[in-house]
Amino acid sequence: MGPYFTVQKENHKPSIKATNFILTTHIKNSKLKVDVMELELVFIPSPGIGHFRSTTAVAKLLVDSDDRISVTLIVIPSRVSEHASSSYPESQNRLSYCLLPPGDQSTEHTFISYINSYKPHVRAAVSELSQRRQVAGIVVDMFCTSMTDIANEFHLPTYLFYTSNASYLGLQFHVQSLYDEKKLDVSELNNSDAEFEFEVPTFTRPFPANCLPSFMLSKEWFPYILSRARTLRETKGIIVNSVAEMEPQALKFFSDSNSTPPVYPVGPILDLKTDGNDSKDEKRTEILRWLDKQPPRSVVFLCFGSMGGFSEEQTRETAVALERSGHRFLWSVRRASPEDKIIPSPPEDFTNLEEVLPEGFLERTAEIGKIISWAPQVDVLKSHAVGGFVTHCGWNSTLESLWFGVPTAAWPIYAEQQFNAFQMVEEVGLAAEIRKDYRRDNILGGSEVVTAKEIESGINCGMEQGSEMRKKVKEMSDKLHVALMDGGSSNAALKKFIQDVVENVM
Repeated sequence: MGPYFTVQKENHKPSIKATNFILTTHIKNSKLKVDVMELELVFIPSPGIGHFRSTTAVAKLLVDSDDRISVTLIVIPSRVSEHASSSYPESQNRLSYCLLPPGDQSTEHTFISYINSYKPHVRAAVSELSQRRQVAGIVVDMFCTSMTDIANEFHLPTYLFYTSNASYLGLQFHVQSLYDEKKLDVSELNNSDAEFEFEVPTFTRPFPANCLPSFMLSKEWFPYILSRARTLRETKGIIVNSVAEMEPQALKFFSDSNSTPPVYPVGPILDLKTDGNDSKDEKRTEILRWLDKQPPRSVVFLCFGSMGGFSEEQTRETAVALERSGHRFLWSVRRASPEDKIIPSPPEDFTNLEEVLPEGFLERTAEIGKIISWAPQVDVLKSHAVGGFVTHCGWNSTLESLWFGVPTAAWPIYAEQQFNAFQMVEEVGLAAEIRKDYRRDNILGGSEVVTAKEIESGINCGMEQGSEMRKKVKEMSDKLHVALMDGGSSNAALKKFIQDVVENVM
């Protein structure tokens, strides 16, 4: 075993190449069907524990669904925070981890060039793995598409694991088609004075340009968006963390298209396990104990992901909105990092909340509210006390809220979250709006302050009991659970992906 691989608890027995395949021939409907056994898929997630966890979740789905499939994850260390090898699970049950050594952490690297700097390590790991097992393909993360070059070097099929939704995937292809075929550059829409809408084939209604991700509205980044879309078209198939019943228009677009790879909606892919950190366990216990004392569906939960923090002024506006709404609340409060980077850096705690919040706020809301920093989001969302969720519209958070049947109020921050907010509020009617075109990044300039009135309105809409939106969220929650069961749409899509992987090997 080479230097990059962790010790495995369950190793495959070494075998000569001839026995790597067990070929069974079936004559059915006059067609020859060949099943290939013991096939290895190599996953390359983007750096960061969040992408690692979602990739691990889909890898477990694969190995649990078919005994023929094994998976190795090649893990590129995160630049934001280092996780020791002990942070990752041990290899077992045909699921292995290849932890690459720390690389050049200098700030001269962009995120993409940092990933590209690991190509020699990834190449060596794939080479070693190919000598011991029959590799059926490489599955790259949506930010690791440059690793397609390595798959081509080894004459292996490339697949994509798309951690966002099918509608946004379709938008990327559509934006590229508009540019290549009609010479329409959507980045020019950023300078439009009036609100501009255009047709997106994955939506049933016109889409406003001010909800496009900042990367697409940036002249600097738009060429990268085009390049990545062209690369995605070259893959053999795309696994999407979504559910067919949630995005019927998007799935119709892909099924009717002759210029895009097959799309497999196998979601919701969720990491519902809690962290085992002792200090976090104490905080989790304290938070859940407080929630247990609250009436059913009475608490609005405010949390904005690992990058979610706001200025002092915005924090005060949020406090005013909460107090005016009168709802009980659990609020994850953190200070935004300076807006001097393309994507916000991880936020920090305020040193003195009393100086930031309105005078007397903590005393007046002591009986109905709880302010926290870190939040055990999964545990909170499944609590009987939580009736609404103010969220940044990250796709994982969106799926988690739907899984537990909690209505949301949309307050996006960066990346594709504005797109997600439009989808949830306007396209499928599963969320209330705070401000769906809000953004806080350094690509298009600074952010405005969302008013207390806007926040209060979104909270009250999301918390309304017996509303049509709440009923729709409950119905969609049921569909998400059914999709993963035997015979469900996501279960069928996963089996179709495995079938296609096997056929692409032959």
